Amino acid sequence: MQIEFQHKQSAHCENGVISNLMNHHGVKVSEPLVFGIGAGLFFVYLPFLKVNFAPGFSYRPMPGYIFRRFAKQMRIKVIHKRFKSEAEAQKILDEKIREGIPVGLQVGVYNLTYFPDEYRFHFNAHNLVVFGKDSDRYLISDPVMETPTSLTEKELSKVRFAQGALPPKGHLYYLESVPTQYDWEQAIKKGIQKTCKDMLAPVPIVGVNAMKWVAKSIRKWPKKLGTKKTNHYLGQLIRMQEEIGTGGGGFRFIYAAFLEEASQILKNPKLKELSKEMTEIGDEWRDFALNISRVYKNRSGEENVYEKLSDQLMGLSERERKFFQELKKAI
Repeated sequence: MQIEFQHKQSAHCENGVISNLMNHHGVKVSEPLVFGIGAGLFFVYLPFLKVNFAPGFSYRPMPGYIFRRFAKQMRIKVIHKRFKSEAEAQKILDEKIREGIPVGLQVGVYNLTYFPDEYRFHFNAHNLVVFGKDSDRYLISDPVMETPTSLTEKELSKVRFAQGALPPKGHLYYLESVPTQYDWEQAIKKGIQKTCKDMLAPVPIVGVNAMKWVAKSIRKWPKKLGTKKTNHYLGQLIRMQEEIGTGGGGFRFIYAAFLEEASQILKNPKLKELSKEMTEIGDEWRDFALNISRVYKNRSGEENVYEKLSDQLMGLSERERKFFQELKKAI
């Protein structure tokens, strides 16, 4: 059994699954538009929460939030199911495939056999689509892969019931009803307003204030924690930025593409200007990650490297503060 489903590669799994499922239902929506309406740009610093023996950093909202926000804005009814039993999870998945319904799944990355070894780590909030079954193999549209792939029943069950943080518990979801008409302008404006609210939040652990707090901390860590632990913390910072969920620079490039598309829909040239600014900010995030990687690998050769990294991130926080203030005014 194979559903006629168009696979399209994307930069980020959650955006890609939404875009591909919407496309299947006859609604053409780009990955950047999904990301922007779903308010996917974010930053949070949780020094009291340790992940891999380092503080918690995240450049995105909680897994699933982009989809839920997008669905709410667009009045799409999405059915979500979780399971205690692997057999029951497989039974419901097979039923939906027989009904001709492509199904989104939340899975763990570590045991995805089609992933290269260097990309297989313990992260349980990856998204993919199952669009058919051939004997005991499920046909998989993983939006971060160039082409469709497949997993055996045993392999798929293993990643659906991965253990650890954010266990998926067999989580599956599918679109039950999709409207035929949309207020794209209203959805875009609300998505932008939500992103601006998050990034300009008057609390120390979220948005540009959180970036500023991390920048100040980078100056203190070497004396307080020592070089080895400081470098481990910095490694965690760029790993979350560049490897897990696309993160810092990549998300900003997607948001820049969203603003360019939004400028056409809203007929607002200011958004196109801000799109270019966001692309430059994304470039600066990539430079920041490169500088940290040199320090982490002891290849920097510069003096006062931690002070320079602190200054660079402090500059990014102020640049983004001005950016989101302007974006808020622009709509």
